[in-house]
Amino acid sequence: MHLDVDRVRSMFPALERGTAFFDGPGGSQTPRQVAEAIAATLSAGLSNRGTVTAAERCADDIVVGARAAVADLVGADPGGVVFGRSMTQLTFDLARSLARQWRPGDEVVVTRLDHDADIRPWVSAAETVGATTRWVDFDRDTAELTFDPAVLSERTRLVAVTGASNLLGTRPDVAAVAAAAHQVGALVFVDGVHLTPHAPVDVAELGADFFVCSPYKFFGPHLGALAAAPGLLETIHPDKLLPATDQVPERFELGTLPYEMLAGVTAAVDFIAALVTGEGPRRDRVRASMRAVEAAEDVLFERLLSGLQETPGVHRYGAPARRTPTALFGVEGVAPQTVYEQLATRGVNAPASSFYALEASRWLGLGDHGAVRAGLAPYTSADDVDRLLAGVREIAQTCR
Repeated sequence: MHLDVDRVRSMFPALERGTAFFDGPGGSQTPRQVAEAIAATLSAGLSNRGTVTAAERCADDIVVGARAAVADLVGADPGGVVFGRSMTQLTFDLARSLARQWRPGDEVVVTRLDHDADIRPWVSAAETVGATTRWVDFDRDTAELTFDPAVLSERTRLVAVTGASNLLGTRPDVAAVAAAAHQVGALVFVDGVHLTPHAPVDVAELGADFFVCSPYKFFGPHLGALAAAPGLLETIHPDKLLPATDQVPERFELGTLPYEMLAGVTAAVDFIAALVTGEGPRRDRVRASMRAVEAAEDVLFERLLSGLQETPGVHRYGAPARRTPTALFGVEGVAPQTVYEQLATRGVNAPASSFYALEASRWLGLGDHGAVRAGLAPYTSADDVDRLLAGVREIAQTCR
């Protein structure tokens, strides 16, 4: 099915200002439907979850609906969907809880390709209990993950890997990593924050025991979601308040949930499901929409990559075989921050940083400052790409 970009763009009020947004990897723009769902929830009668009053039932319906929406988005069991303030918070909480089952000499595996939120929680948890951290590198030229099953052993307790690098776009063969990890009895934690907005996701196909994503990267509000099998969550006992329920998944959620934002999550998934015309279960419509998104972004991304390649003085980092539409680049003789600022004066938002992928940026020799990143979204147009390329060419010519 075909993605009608003009139709998609008409649903985003922020685009009416004329800005070309390439900062989707840090957070997407929000469609009108999501904002309206949040506002409608805040203005309706709400209460803590329950079954007695209409307000209680409303709150409960919102939570149950949001779990079902995330489950449809990533192919998970709604009974294993956990919400938190952010992916980072959820990962830290889970790491601390899992580490109670680890012993000195146990091992966890992390990669230098990952966002620090899928590195530091595991490193810190391992240090706390005397476990060992093993590192997987990536090729500096191609940005491909160089995973060797030999890094695993019978003492490996968990492997943390990204579904897609937020810095370079690399999409590792997560299923192969997971299969190797499961052979030694290790759990697999997949950071799907940057993958989920760009491709159909199925946690079973990936082999993920835990899968995390961030709704604000796929048109929703700012919070995080974790998906796992309810039976697996039953084996984990996080810190919680004494009167708080011990049921799964609620026992992993601290305090009252933000009902208005959960309504926004459901609206975001419904928005995705309606990106292309179709009928049937929401899960099927989501997958069809994301296949259309992936195809459209691939075509537009080739336009971007070709334009950068043809611009003298521009250096692109990484050339992975499978990637999200994410380009990391620099302009010779111009500081990345200056490129970012110069593009902003032209109404083009393409920020410069390491974007919390600190290990990856350092591994590439870019230090803590990183480079310029341009990421596409379903609302990105060919005109947006041409404006970015024109700006980069002007900056490169001026500074040569």
